[in-house]
Amino acid sequence: MEKRGLAKRLFRWLAWMVASWIVVSVLLVLTLRWVDPPTTAFITGARLQAWMDDKPLRVRQEWVDYSRISLHAPLAVIAAEDQKFPQHWGFDFASIDDSLREHSRGKRLRGASTISQQVAKNLFLWKRPSLVRKGFEAWFTLLIESLWPKQRILEVYLNVAELGPGIYGVGAASRHYFGKPAGWLTPADSALLAAVLPNPKRLKVASPSPFVRSRQEWILWQMRGLGGTRYLAGMD
Repeated sequence: MEKRGLAKRLFRWLAWMVASWIVVSVLLVLTLRWVDPPTTAFITGARLQAWMDDKPLRVRQEWVDYSRISLHAPLAVIAAEDQKFPQHWGFDFASIDDSLREHSRGKRLRGASTISQQVAKNLFLWKRPSLVRKGFEAWFTLLIESLWPKQRILEVYLNVAELGPGIYGVGAASRHYFGKPAGWLTPADSALLAAVLPNPKRLKVASPSPFVRSRQEWILWQMRGLGGTRYLAGMD
């Protein structure tokens, strides 16, 4: 009887913990629908790593509201990262399936993360991949897609994505690389920023490699193929 009572108490404690986690995470994501995040888990992790390595890290980030960002910038990241963004609910299952099929044929397992998944990772999680992180990522992605409009997801992504060592968001990147505010980004500027998103520490905006230039041209072609900034109409 004593063991049974202990098991019941343990079960109630675990149920309380899970319920509390659900409530807190929902309230946190709901709050960030209107409140701009002061930092992200990735930025905090970068600061901590720099402190542990005893290396100075200057973080550049300038929050820019969606209405003050050139529409070429969201179009470029959609063209580069997630062309089904307006239609899906956080997961591109066709891309995931393609990635797994290629991996089964011996190719390197490529990422198939949507913009929503990347927002979830940047804001709340850690960089090192694991099954545990994937589980949390799926949960936060579902919350973000359920509680935020698509335009808010884009706004946050454009302000927290790493675009160079210590450079986060198109506001800081536009001023650092092009000497102008994010509202003045041209299609070519936006495509160049989007071209380094897969690996902003290796791929450089300031000194783009032939690969980055070819990727920039591909993104520009995709932007035109999507119909230009008209593609963003109605994405609220």
